[in-house]
Amino acid sequence: MQISAVIITFNEEDNIASCIESLEEIVDEIVIVDSFSADKTAEIAKKYNKVRFYSQKWLGYVEQKNYANSLTSFNTILSIDADELISSELRTSILNIKQQEEKPSKVYEVSRLTNYCGSWIKHCGWYPDKKIRIFDKRLVKWQGELVHETLFLPQNTEIIHLKGDLLHYSYKSSTDHIERINKYSSLTAKEAFNKGKKAPFMDIWFRPKWRFFRDYILKRGFLDGYAGYQVCKMSAYITFAKYIKLREYNKNNKVTK
Repeated sequence: MQISAVIITFNEEDNIASCIESLEEIVDEIVIVDSFSADKTAEIAKKYNKVRFYSQKWLGYVEQKNYANSLTSFNTILSIDADELISSELRTSILNIKQQEEKPSKVYEVSRLTNYCGSWIKHCGWYPDKKIRIFDKRLVKWQGELVHETLFLPQNTEIIHLKGDLLHYSYKSSTDHIERINKYSSLTAKEAFNKGKKAPFMDIWFRPKWRFFRDYILKRGFLDGYAGYQVCKMSAYITFAKYIKLREYNKNNKVTK
């Protein structure tokens, strides 16, 4: 089995080299589709022999990923974000499946472990965070709307879980996290508005509190120490931000960009 790694990028100069280097021994090519980064992402990526680098105006998460998949030389895709790395145990698992015959009806799932401001988060609802990341592009496509893109799987698809973690270096600081909350809460609120959803006051009041209780107590975020507390508070905040923005969209009776 030959595997094409696919990465979509925008201003990833801090992450892209580590991501590529974690892939070099296990994939046969690395296809990067970049949304015209203003930093050194392109310069860094093009130094690696296995990289095929393309520039494409941003199409949205679903369209950009499907477009990137269409550029690969091989049918089997390993989809990875620039801020993710393949752990040594996961590398072994992938090398093992490469020895097998290609079977389009099989997809491979991994557990994603997130590093939050220097701490590994193993609770809070953040782990094992199972994601399907290896699949055949002839049968499996990305689908969704503005955010939270998912993979469409044909009926009778066999999902195989691989040993080893996908290491996710997502948040380097609380400032970074707050900036992302602002971006994604706007997108999720806009998506909800487009579906005709409302934001009653009780949702704004209750849902953030429930989110914190669920993640910190029921999902044992307290076991991750201060980082766990911070993650759960931020998760509650993004819930609050999404609902107040949705309420604003409904009040204005139009979608703002």
